[in-house]
Amino acid sequence: MNVEKLSKRLELVANAVPKDARVADIGSDHAYLPCYLALNEQITYAVAGEVVDGPFQSACLHVKEQGLAEKVFVRLADGLDAIEELDKIDTVTICGMGGDLISKILERGYIKGQLKTVNTLILQPNIGEQHVRKWLMAHQYKIIEEYIIEENKKIYEVIVATVSKDVIKYSLEQLQFGVFLPDRKETAFVQKWMLELDKYESVIKQLKQAKTDESEKILLFREKQRVIKEMLSNAHSK
Repeated sequence: MNVEKLSKRLELVANAVPKDARVADIGSDHAYLPCYLALNEQITYAVAGEVVDGPFQSACLHVKEQGLAEKVFVRLADGLDAIEELDKIDTVTICGMGGDLISKILERGYIKGQLKTVNTLILQPNIGEQHVRKWLMAHQYKIIEEYIIEENKKIYEVIVATVSKDVIKYSLEQLQFGVFLPDRKETAFVQKWMLELDKYESVIKQLKQAKTDESEKILLFREKQRVIKEMLSNAHSK
């Protein structure tokens, strides 16, 4: 059986999945990730959750074509509703959504007790990573690893967290930039925040051309730029 090739960002997620895990991949699309993990014998069981019927049908077909119907179970459900108690899921992956949406999915599942057996969360927000880190901190999930990668002219972060008995406390800078990423000086990380600086500069130029007084907003964006520049300067000096 041929092992599928994942995108670079999903490969990062796959590599972070613990050996012999029981995984729920939420928003699984074609179930590429759980199928890849199953084909590589990295997991023992998987649930592929999809809320939209089209991708759900595609995932069902894909799992069947790969001969994985006894190992990867596709369910049409909203968020963590795809998880059933008998699944004994210990790892959840959520990829390709905004950080705010990922946080809302986790919060809803947390309230409903759907994360009781889950020790590891592997999350790949397209934007709004700070929302994810805030949720993890508030619910005692410790960030144990972070990755960043550029693929097809887009930059993605992957956040890996595990349950902790200790109170988790991150600084505002860690919530915004990451717990590990600023110290590593990776090209994709620097590129991401240089692009943010450029975006803020464009906004400031537009505000300066406004007919109304936008001085307070300009100061706000200047402060955002200052924080980013300071972080990049510290990262380069280490």
